[in-house]
Formats: sequence, structure tokens, C-alpha cells
Amino acid sequence: MNITELKALLREGGVVGAGGAGFPSYAKLDERADTLILNCAECEPLLKLHQQLLEQHAEEILRAFDLIAKTIGAKSVILGIKKHYKQTIEAVEQHMAAYSNMSICRLPAVYPAGDEVVLIYEATGRVVPAGGLPIAVGVTVFNVETILNVANLLGGKPVTHKYVTVAGEVANPATFKVPVGTAISELIELAGGTTTPHPSYLMGGPMMGRIGSVHEPVTRTTNAVLVLPDDHLLIEKKQAKPFVDMKRAMAACCQCNYCTDLCPRHMLGHPIEPHKFMLYASNGITNDATPYLNSFYCVSCGLCELYSCGQGLAPRTLLAACKTGLRQNGIKPPAPEAQPVNPARDYRRVPMNRLMARLGLTAYDKPAPLSDAEPSGKQLRVLLSQHIGAPAKAVVAAGDKVTAGQVIAEAAENALSVNIHAPVNATVESVSDSVITLMKEDA
Repeated sequence: MNITELKALLREGGVVGAGGAGFPSYAKLDERADTLILNCAECEPLLKLHQQLLEQHAEEILRAFDLIAKTIGAKSVILGIKKHYKQTIEAVEQHMAAYSNMSICRLPAVYPAGDEVVLIYEATGRVVPAGGLPIAVGVTVFNVETILNVANLLGGKPVTHKYVTVAGEVANPATFKVPVGTAISELIELAGGTTTPHPSYLMGGPMMGRIGSVHEPVTRTTNAVLVLPDDHLLIEKKQAKPFVDMKRAMAACCQCNYCTDLCPRHMLGHPIEPHKFMLYASNGITNDATPYLNSFYCVSCGLCELYSCGQGLAPRTLLAACKTGLRQNGIKPPAPEAQPVNPARDYRRVPMNRLMARLGLTAYDKPAPLSDAEPSGKQLRVLLSQHIGAPAKAVVAAGDKVTAGQVIAEAAENALSVNIHAPVNATVESVSDSVITLMKEDA
């Protein structure tokens, strides 16, 4: 298989980043990459599925990853796995003898080890330029479930299902494999229901996730659902208003610099300085635009406002608002000069157990084993935009009968896009510009 054929296969099979923003994987295949990295860092607290999938499907995942490496001509393949994932490492080591160019990078249990720029530095010592892509340093990164989807696709199965960890205030935390389009409420039911009278739902991890609804559907990027009481610190922080956060910054920011001292990207030499931004923004300083422009290099990992700041202020939220405003006004990020890695970096990495304690999540750090339970609901709402780029275009109509794996929406032509497939045998109930609603057929 050559790179053109593999790209076409991934585009047609609907493979996208299965845990981040959903970047179409075919567009990441690049012959300039001399190194491939498998991301099994499980970046966010409480997430479990990548270590579980790599442990249970090590052979298929390594085989598929090796095929990608050979197709693009990558010379080195690195598996980034947290060193305390001992069972996962043991499972992988049983199959590594077959791949002479493959090695394991044992990662520390810190946050955000799964940030691809941080991961690339840990695994290779290379620093991705601020605002740049990994390919700038000859590296491409894929996460575990994405490569499992590639393995399944090579066996003739397009992407139709998603693994999702359900944790927090539920009776039985677990990781479920469900059809894309399944309602979040059905996942909560599979986990035994909520154990708090007033639940809120975080879609994704506690650091970078968002508050969602039980009525929304699972997409190809739904990694986790974290159930928390609605008065939990994290819920209150994510519901705060930026204008209130700004008033609090004006009143309380003491310029301690901790937000910058612990910023993972700043430690790698990127020109993001949250403390300086807070000083300028809260005091209305406009004679120097640099701290505002440098907001482009914030990746919203959340450490500054959820761990570093002793005043409980919100640098991440305000930086994000600034970045959005700049983009809306057509302002482009500058091209900063490269800076050296901070020599204090190794002493400023945030341990995951300390982060969970600070967030009030330690009590929820429980096993969430893979479960064979299946949702009982009949309806699936399959979104046409589940990835970065142009939405897919529906090719079915109300009343049509579809079979599992059938293309129901085609990738937009001449655009960054992928096909979408029917998760199960079903009847098309309705089609709109944004969603295809299916009714499952009885088994």
C-alpha cells in the first residue's frame, strides 16, 4: 500500500483523531515524518480507555502502526506510555520483538503528558516551534484508539463505534463501546445511573472538557463523560463568566508568576506568559501588544487556573477570550524567535495525584474496566460534523434502510473531510443539515 492509497482508505473509512479535536487522520500522513509516536499518555485525570485498549489489542495496534510507518517511510516508532501502566507495557512487550524500529518511552505520571508538544519533547528531545505542527520537527503523533480504528479498517470495518469512559458520580464506572450517535443518557444508564441528586456532566476530561447535556450524542471524539455534583469546584469554574473573571483579576492578581512558572508550553520555550497577560489585561495596558498576541500560543491545558493560581483566578479563560477576539478581527499570530527549554522544567512538572487532589477528584479515581454492556435505546443521532474541517454531506433520505458500515454521509469534495457510516442496521428517521437520525432495527 502506498501513501495515496492509505490516505484514501482512511478518508473513506472515517478515521479521525479519536480523543482530541477530531483531525482527519489521512491528512496527518506525511513522508517528511521520520518518527511516529503512539500517544498512550491518557493526558486527563480519571481517563482510562487508551491504556485499556492498548493492553487488550496490543498486537493489532502495533501491526497497524508499523504499516503506517512503512507506508510513509518513518525510521523510528515510539510508544509513549506512562510508566505506571505496567500491564499495558507488559502486553506491548510481548509483541515488540517483531518490530526492530519500535521502542517504548516510559512517561512520568504528570499533567499534561499527553499534550503532543510535551510528548514529542519527552520522547525525542525535539521542541515543536511555537504555533507550529509536529511535522516541523519530523514527527507525527496518533493516539491509541485512532490506530485501533485503523487496524479495524484494514480488516474491512469502518469507524462506527466509540469507546467512552464514564466516571465520577455513577454507581459503576466503566468504559463502554457504543455506536456513534448514542445519547449520553444511555451511557449514564449503563454505568448504573448517577449517585448525586444534582448532577452535571463534563464531556472529556476535567481539565479541558466542557459542560454538556445527557441529550447530546456520542461522536467520534467523545472520550469520557465525568459526572460531578453541580456545586463541584470544576463545574463552578467552567460556568464562570469572563467579565467576572476579569474583575477578580483586577482585584486579586498579585503577580506571583506561578501561572507562568508551571506553564508546560512556557517551560519548552514558547512565548506564553500568563502572568504578564493578566497584568496587562487587568490594568488596561495597551502600549505593548505582545502579551495579548502571545495568547495564540496558549493551548488551554488549564494548569494556570485549576492548579497554579493561589487566588483561584482564571488566566486560561481570559487568554482564550483574547485569542478568540484576535481571530475574529483577522489578527494573525506572530512568528516568535525560538527560546531554549527552561532548565527548571523537570522540577516544575505537575504530578497527576497532586492535580487530582487539588481538583477534588481523588475519590473518583477508581477502576473503570471495559464493559460489554450495550445501550438499549433505539434512536441514534449521527452528527454530520464530527471532525475538524468540512462536514460530511448526507447521501440518504428519510425512510431509507441502511446496514452497519454503509456510508450515510460522504466527505465533502476538495475539502478536509471524511465519510460517516451507519453504526448499525437501521431505518433513516430524518435528515437535516447537521444530523442524521436513525432508528435501530430489532436484532
